[in-house]
Amino acid sequence: MDDENSLIAQRREKLEALQARGANPFGRAYGTSGTIAEVREKFSDGATLRVAGRITAHRDMGKSHFVDLRDSTGRLQVYIHAKEVGAEVIEMFKLVDLGDFIGVEGACFLTKTGEPTLKVHTLEILGKSLRPLPEKWHGLQDVEARYRQRYLDLLTNEQSRAVFEKRIMFVREIRHFMEARGFLEVETPMLQAVAGGAAAEPFRTHHKALGLELYLRIAPELYLKRLLVGGFNKVFELNRNFRNEGISRKHNPEFTMLEAYWAYADFEKMADLVEELICHLASKTLAGCAPSRPSESGTEQSPSLLIEHRDAEGNVTRTVNLARPWRRARYRDLIREIDPEWFNYTSEKRRERCAELGVEINPRMADYEVTQQVFEKLVEEKTFDPLFVTHCPKELVPLAKQNREDDSLVDVYELIINGQEISPGYSELNDPTTQRQRLLEQAGEETQKIDEEFLLALEHGMPAAGGFGIGIDRLTMLLTGAESIRDVILFPLLKPKNRL
Repeated sequence: MDDENSLIAQRREKLEALQARGANPFGRAYGTSGTIAEVREKFSDGATLRVAGRITAHRDMGKSHFVDLRDSTGRLQVYIHAKEVGAEVIEMFKLVDLGDFIGVEGACFLTKTGEPTLKVHTLEILGKSLRPLPEKWHGLQDVEARYRQRYLDLLTNEQSRAVFEKRIMFVREIRHFMEARGFLEVETPMLQAVAGGAAAEPFRTHHKALGLELYLRIAPELYLKRLLVGGFNKVFELNRNFRNEGISRKHNPEFTMLEAYWAYADFEKMADLVEELICHLASKTLAGCAPSRPSESGTEQSPSLLIEHRDAEGNVTRTVNLARPWRRARYRDLIREIDPEWFNYTSEKRRERCAELGVEINPRMADYEVTQQVFEKLVEEKTFDPLFVTHCPKELVPLAKQNREDDSLVDVYELIINGQEISPGYSELNDPTTQRQRLLEQAGEETQKIDEEFLLALEHGMPAAGGFGIGIDRLTMLLTGAESIRDVILFPLLKPKNRL
């Protein structure tokens, strides 16, 4: 810490020296010939170009200096010599540190080793760094510091920056994919009078002017369905949701979701769409999901797309195979794979079997919750290749349409990949009477949680429809091999330092 304080003191002295010379250490607008990547593309021997970036390396040769400039697109070497810029600029440049931003104009040339380089004619300081950056090759070793000071993590960790560049690309490609299939992107309220669309603890707030208690959105579902009532046939929203619940490797209180609704479709069409979407994203980022090829039987067969997940030491811990088609299986059949007699047992016997299977349960759990606990621990957490789990108990999904053949089930899928839910999809319930009954059962004594405005909209008629949601954070974890949701959220929620 003393060494760091000494370096900071030295940089502040240089700042004062620059100011004493009449220089502006924090610069001004600076026109360039493009990003560093664009400048490298325009590079032509003898051409004059302008570029700006952060200094990440400096080789002092006395009267001359070789400097590496970087921005988010790449690196370019510049050559500064007293003969070209003058002694005054060289003296000023001696007050520049690694991490500072400069802008230069110069002539293109190739060094003896063939390195594209700019011979600087003019130079301006555009931003002074008062603190030293982490050492390039080691970066931030403290994982907590990586999340807390993400800007430094991005500067020094190529792998981390690549993850976020892929996430940005995923969101862009999702928009293109959905719009190409006729879906309209919409926006719905984040502040809601009733926190609906999911079973979750909301964040509460207060609107002074209207004297209203409001909630941050836990899901956009009930508003998107209003748009189906209003005549929109295909809608989607890339939304931020907020749930006042625990933080874990898979959970952050603020997260990003894609939700979409398609009039006259059902859960099976939504499953097809989601499978196509995720494989499309994988093909864009991982050069996988190549065109289908004939199998020995003559039918089309998708090639394997393997995603490796690694531990902190870089060892492969598991491999996820996204080869199509993805497996589909009924919820009860998957439970029977754990215990063929499960649904023949009494409630007491099921609780005894949980102890034998090593599944912890709460004595207050309802019978369907006990079964769901078995599902989560012995099916979901142990499933890594894509699996659409279909026809779940109606108690788990109060907004889905009942199955015609068995009214204890609903027509839904839950897509599991990499040991966690990636996407739920429903044949949407559009019967307002049944919907009211389901919401009342879910709310129990807290009937104020019923969204009467939503039910009013349903009473005006909503078409049969399919809907799905995809957690963008978990999807990014899957496709990049990240092990924690914090690795794919630029600024995850953390405890303040003084509370650690």
